[in-house]
Amino acid sequence: MQYPVPHHLLSRLVGRLAECRQPALKNALVRAFIRRFGVDMAEAAEPDPTAYATFNDFFTRALKDDARPIGEGVASPADGRLSQFGAIEAGQLLQAKGHRFSAEALLGGDTEAATRYLGGSFATIYLSPSDYHRVHMPLSGILTEMVYVPGRLFSVNAATTEHVPGLFARNERLVCHFDTEHGPMAMVLVGAMIVAAIETVWAGQITPLPHGEVQRIRFDTPVRLEKGQEMGRFKLGSTVVMAFAEPVTFAERLDPGVKVQMGDSLTAP
Repeated sequence: MQYPVPHHLLSRLVGRLAECRQPALKNALVRAFIRRFGVDMAEAAEPDPTAYATFNDFFTRALKDDARPIGEGVASPADGRLSQFGAIEAGQLLQAKGHRFSAEALLGGDTEAATRYLGGSFATIYLSPSDYHRVHMPLSGILTEMVYVPGRLFSVNAATTEHVPGLFARNERLVCHFDTEHGPMAMVLVGAMIVAAIETVWAGQITPLPHGEVQRIRFDTPVRLEKGQEMGRFKLGSTVVMAFAEPVTFAERLDPGVKVQMGDSLTAP
């Protein structure tokens, strides 16, 4: 049913509403959202929901400094569900049962970049509307390139991932390449229906861009981010796909669909 929907138009209209600064409307939207999704404001750095200037400010709210301890090894970059994880097999990542997609397509058709991840590992985190929506570094790293890839804006919930082939390689997304102590790592922030924008801490708001073509930005001045440091955020919920050039041994306690929080260790001791 999502195929004929005007994804971008709907998402941009929602984005305008989320930036509304009229107090009565903004506060009504925030309170309704908190009731609908059971948002715990006690862990927010600013617990008063009416203190935020816009709905987007509320949605991308910061947490208290001690709200998310950072675990050992590869840490979860966000709150959400670990929808899939494991080995990248023959250049393919698992999306859902019966659906795989290629690393090359995910990375915007970059064959050279995709070859770095042959034999590596991946993990996908789905952020629901009720989750904390800032994205943090799973490992310390130096940003080497950022790639904007235009695309559709299908929903990325479980039902859609089971029925839309190559979903994460079809949606609009931002690919961030890092060099880490464990080798190359790509963090892919995937857009989705009614996601108004994707931001990074080094460049501000990136999506939506006006030109429907792949755009690459390299960084001559190194941008270094430490493990656990914020690297970006979604204005409404979406998905993060991580790809690692080196194999990752994931913790045995993890199963597809398990709930995780930012900072939780994803790797075996």
